[in-house]
Amino acid sequence: MSQNSNTTYVHKYEAWLHDPSIDEATKQELRVLAGQDKEVEDRFYRDLEFGTGGLRGVVGAGTNRMNIYTVGKATQGLAEHLLAKGLEKQPAAVIAYDSRNMSPEFALEAALVLAGNGVKAYVFTSLRPTPELSYAVRKLGASAGIVVTASHNPPEYNGYKVYGADGGQLVPGEAEQVIGRIQSIPSFDAIRKTSKEQAEADGLLVWIGEEIDQAYLDEVTAVSPIGKLPAEWADQVNVVYTPLHGAGNLLVRGALSRLGFTKVSIVEEQELPDPSFSTVASPNPEEKEAFTLAMKLADRVGADIIVGTDPDCDRMGAVVRDAQGAYVVLSGNQSGAILIEYLCSHLQRTGTMPLNPVVIKTIVTSEMGAAIATHYGAEVMNTLTGFKYIGEKMTQFERTGSHSFVFGYEESYGYLAGTYARDKDAVIAAMLICEAAAYYKQQGKTLYDVLQELYQRFGYYLEALQSRTMKGKDGMEQIQSIMNDWRQNPPKAIADIAVETFLDYAEGIEGLPKENVLKFILADGSWVCLRPSGTEPKIKFYFGVRGESGPDADAAVKRLVQTVMDQIDGKSK
Repeated sequence: MSQNSNTTYVHKYEAWLHDPSIDEATKQELRVLAGQDKEVEDRFYRDLEFGTGGLRGVVGAGTNRMNIYTVGKATQGLAEHLLAKGLEKQPAAVIAYDSRNMSPEFALEAALVLAGNGVKAYVFTSLRPTPELSYAVRKLGASAGIVVTASHNPPEYNGYKVYGADGGQLVPGEAEQVIGRIQSIPSFDAIRKTSKEQAEADGLLVWIGEEIDQAYLDEVTAVSPIGKLPAEWADQVNVVYTPLHGAGNLLVRGALSRLGFTKVSIVEEQELPDPSFSTVASPNPEEKEAFTLAMKLADRVGADIIVGTDPDCDRMGAVVRDAQGAYVVLSGNQSGAILIEYLCSHLQRTGTMPLNPVVIKTIVTSEMGAAIATHYGAEVMNTLTGFKYIGEKMTQFERTGSHSFVFGYEESYGYLAGTYARDKDAVIAAMLICEAAAYYKQQGKTLYDVLQELYQRFGYYLEALQSRTMKGKDGMEQIQSIMNDWRQNPPKAIADIAVETFLDYAEGIEGLPKENVLKFILADGSWVCLRPSGTEPKIKFYFGVRGESGPDADAAVKRLVQTVMDQIDGKSK
C-alpha cells in the first residue's frame, strides 16, 4: 500500500472523529477501531459508491458503510437533483423499507432530509415490498422513490435504491446526474434536514399504508388470467409460503386470498420480520437451504407447491416435487419459462393476445423463454442485467404505443406481468405460479410435468451460475484484473468449442447502454458471460446450453463451467 493511500483513509477516519456533525455514538464505534488498520482501511478507503442501483454496503460507521450520514448525503443529492429539474409541481418522493437492521431509521432520515429541502416525502408506516413502492410512485404521481433494502444480501448489509417518476429504478443517464449532485456535497454540514414534528406540521412528511396496499392488490390480481379460482380448484391446491422474515407476508397472502386460495400454510418460524434472518444461512429464495423449514411443513400438509420471497419481496423462488417425489427448487429461468407458457397459452387460447406483444429478458437469461414466447407470436427483446432496463422499455412502450408488454423476467428470480409497476414483483410472481399450479393440476399435471413437456417441445435448455466473492480494495482490483484479461485476450475456444461471437458490452453494442460485461457465444449455440456485480463484492459467471436431452445438456454445461472456473481460480488464487 502506498503512503498516499494510507494517509487518505487515516485522514478520513480522523476527520469523522473530529466532525461536530457526527454523533457521539458513531464516534465511539470508531474509537474502538484504533490500531485495527485493516478494518479502518476498509471503512474509509473509499466513499460507499452510489452506482446506478444506488447504495449497498455493510451497516456501520465510515465512508464505505451504510449509516445515516451516507444515507443523508445521498438524499441531499437526490433532493437537489429533483429541485434542479424545475418541475411544474412540488417535487415528492415515496419511501419504503424492508425488515433489515436500520431500515426504518434510514427511511426516516431520508424523509427528513427531503423535507428539509422542501421535497414532500410519502413514507410507508411499516415495511412493504419493493414493487409496491414502484407502484406507489406512479399511483401518487411522485417525482421519485426510495427503497431501503439490501435484497437478499447477508444480515450485516443494507442499501438504498432510487426510482424515477415512472416507477423504475434510475437508469444510467439520470443516475449519473444524481451521482454528480451527491459528489458535489462538500460535507455533512451541507445536508439540510428538518425534524419529524416540523416535517409533519408542514405537510412534507405524509404517512401512507393500507389504502395503497388495497389499490396495489387490485392491480396485481387484475393481471390474473383466471380471476377468482373456481371453488372446486381452491380445495384441491395446497400452497406453502415463506416470506423468509421479510416484507412479503401480508401482500402475498392477500393476493392469494383474493384469488380464492384457501389452503395456504405459512412457515410460522419465518413469518415475522427478523433483521438477523435467524432461521436461514441466507434469506435467498434461489437457494434450496432457504426452504428447509418450508419443505418440512410441505411434507406435513401435502403441498403442491412451495413459494418463498426475499426480504424486500421482489424475487420469488418456487419448489416443486419431481417424478420421484424429491423437492426441486426451480431456477429463475425455469419458473420464467413456466410463467411465459401459462400466460401466453392462455392469451392465445382466449384470443386476448394484445397487439404487438413483447416479452423482455436480460442478456444472461435463458433462451428457453424466448423460444416459448416466439412460438406464441410475441417479440422478444433483450436488455442488460437489471430490471431497471426492462422497466425503461415498458415506459417507452407506454409513451409510443409501439408494443404491448406481456412479461419481463431475469434469471435472478425477478418477474413482472402487468404494467402497474416498473420493477420485478414477487407478489404477482407468487400469485401467478400458484395459479399455474392450480390450473395444470386440473389437467392432472404438476409444474414439474409442465417443465418436462416444455423441454421436449423446445429443447433441453440448461443454465448455470458461478460467482466468486472478492472483498475489499484488493478484491475490487482482482475482479478488474479478470475482466481486463478476458477482454484483452479473448479465448478462441472454450471447452474445445470455437468462440463464434465475442460481445463486449462496454462498447455499447446492440443499442444497449455501455456496461462492463463480456459474453462469448460458441459455435454450438452455448454461451458464457462474465459480469462483475454492481451491488456486491463479487464477479458472476453465467453459462447456457441447449442439449438434445437432459443428460446431454447437463454434461455440456458442466464442461463449460469446469473449463472457465478452472482458469479463473487458477489465476485468482
